[in-house]
Amino acid sequence: MTYRQGSWVGDELTAKSFLKPHQVARAVFHPRWIPESLDPTVEQLKRIRVIGGAVAALGVYTFVEGGFAFDEMLDNAVTASVVLFFLTPLTVGVMLWVWRRTGTVRQLKGPLFNALKLLMLFIGAILSTVLLFRIYGAFGLLAQLVLTLVGLWMAVFVIAGAVKLSGNFFGTAVVHRCLPPLLATVTTWLMAIPDLVTGDLHGLSLTMGVVFILGAPVTVTAISVLEMRRLRQRYGIRLGVHPAALPPLPPPPPPYAPGPRVPPQGNPYGNPYGAPSGNPYGNPYGR
Repeated sequence: MTYRQGSWVGDELTAKSFLKPHQVARAVFHPRWIPESLDPTVEQLKRIRVIGGAVAALGVYTFVEGGFAFDEMLDNAVTASVVLFFLTPLTVGVMLWVWRRTGTVRQLKGPLFNALKLLMLFIGAILSTVLLFRIYGAFGLLAQLVLTLVGLWMAVFVIAGAVKLSGNFFGTAVVHRCLPPLLATVTTWLMAIPDLVTGDLHGLSLTMGVVFILGAPVTVTAISVLEMRRLRQRYGIRLGVHPAALPPLPPPPPPYAPGPRVPPQGNPYGNPYGAPSGNPYGNPYGR
């Protein structure tokens, strides 16, 4: 797998861009060095996996029991940050140990460091947003107004960034194409298991609690398995093989001009009746 070194920001940012936090999030959390999807099928599976991961992060029960609980969502965001901070490096470390027979860590030093920076940047954005909402009531009216505007901007920024990062999972696809689905599966299960072990169904009945708690991790696992199976069968990318030992990927399709394709005009075989001998209707302007 080749590593594309380049500018961090994925899109060009201007002063007007900062009025649109989702555009800033797309530029910051989807850098240029993150590889594009190999085919449309993998991209569609990734989008479904993103939806399942969002359900696990927010917690469906907050919408079922008494409506949307904003404070509980903030608690979930902090919990998710802690889980990501410890679980992502741990899972990648386990895979590096698995890959030790077919490659070295030194070969992946650049991609691993960039993925770690993206992880820390996202966790910092989450904690900063939560802190803004927590200290909101400790200031006067004018300061509260400013904090509200900044907090709303940060909330949209974090949500849009989470959508981007759920697909590429902190750019770990540049390390190995199978790491994003693996990390998504491990993360959603780790966030669901404590509720199952403690029996905390958040006020739901046993059936509804099990369905809503297990729904997201089961869905994410199924989609991740399909995604890794597609990568293995179509491109020969296996999770247990070091990225340096994987077969080369097919080249991207050649660029083409946008717009509808215009077929060639005229008869490609020439005039089957020979050259015309003049106007068959005579001279329309007289002699």
